[in-house]
Amino acid sequence: MTPLRLFAIVFITASTCIAWFILGGALTARTAQSGSTAGLSVREGWGPPLTQTQPVAWHEAPGTKTARKAIRASGGNVRVELAWEPRRKGLLWYRAYGVRFHGEYTFTNPAPIPQTIYVQFALPSAQASYSEFDLRLNGRPTTAHVSGGEPVTEAVNLEPGASATLVVSYKTRGLDQWAYSFGNEFRVQNFQLEMTTDFAEVDFPTASPTKRQRTTDGWSLLWNYPDEIGARPVTINMPNVLNPGPVASRITFFAPVSLIFFFGVLVVLCLMKGVDLHPMNFFFLAAGCFAFQLLFAYLVDLLPLGISFGISAAVSLALVSGYLVLARGWKFARTAALAQFTYMVLFSYSFFFDGLTGLTITIGAIVTLAILMAATARINWSDRFKPRATPPPFPAV
Repeated sequence: MTPLRLFAIVFITASTCIAWFILGGALTARTAQSGSTAGLSVREGWGPPLTQTQPVAWHEAPGTKTARKAIRASGGNVRVELAWEPRRKGLLWYRAYGVRFHGEYTFTNPAPIPQTIYVQFALPSAQASYSEFDLRLNGRPTTAHVSGGEPVTEAVNLEPGASATLVVSYKTRGLDQWAYSFGNEFRVQNFQLEMTTDFAEVDFPTASPTKRQRTTDGWSLLWNYPDEIGARPVTINMPNVLNPGPVASRITFFAPVSLIFFFGVLVVLCLMKGVDLHPMNFFFLAAGCFAFQLLFAYLVDLLPLGISFGISAAVSLALVSGYLVLARGWKFARTAALAQFTYMVLFSYSFFFDGLTGLTITIGAIVTLAILMAATARINWSDRFKPRATPPPFPAV
């Protein structure tokens, strides 16, 4: 191994890295284009993230600033069923879900005289579609015009201390997140929200449930507020889905680091075992490694993410290992295949697990460093990098 050959290997590595950056940029552009067109159609079909707000009530109060006095709900019982229905469009998954909502609320006339109590309920979004909608105040169905953009207002006459019950239910669909907000209510009394999910991965950005129980498919959750001051909204995020486009882009942009590890180990192996690999050998090895991300980038359009990764990794391993078997035999090829599997495949596979990629790469780098330091501690590097003796010229005839 001469300094000139090392320079040629570095040049080949740098050129392959540039090709990976170009491929990664193309993948990012394809993902963005897919998201801009497909995202709009998914949102139109499934609706946006949904937030159901607590209904409000009031009675007229002439002489006050707003001419009305708010009435806090004296009790509330809400049941929510969430069904996870992710949808894939192009290179992206969308965290779609279906929701069935049923709420029962009690409002009490706090005045010492009979009052007309107005109760107002707003649907989560004007961009969502609703089915099986039913709203009844004291058993009387609403006759108001119902739309997602305008709240429904009903009125009932109540004697002092009498109560009215609002019952509302509907089915709809949304994306990413479902939430229940108490609006401007700072104090919530006699309220509970029961939720069932058909998915196990749950994330609560705001208030955690007061009780939870695992079911066959998901969770049974309960938020119980007998008397809560400063009640936080109830929010649940839909499970994360690995998006083929972003995952393929991150793996492609990271591939140069894997190649540097792989070629570094190969160079050390060549120096230790006296194997003579020409820069042209490294050129074909780099091409075999590049085939991994190139094939993966286009398979994810057609096949599931895991299957695309497995096929691409197998093809790349076959190309590199097969080439080394033909060039330097089985023994050297087996060692090189292990290195390629570790750095090109396992390092890339770590991107399937959020939050573990950096730790995986760090541990792999430290273990590699330790092995190489132990294996090369006694090598005389000056002797290994000594220029080859020039063979004597043939004698003239």
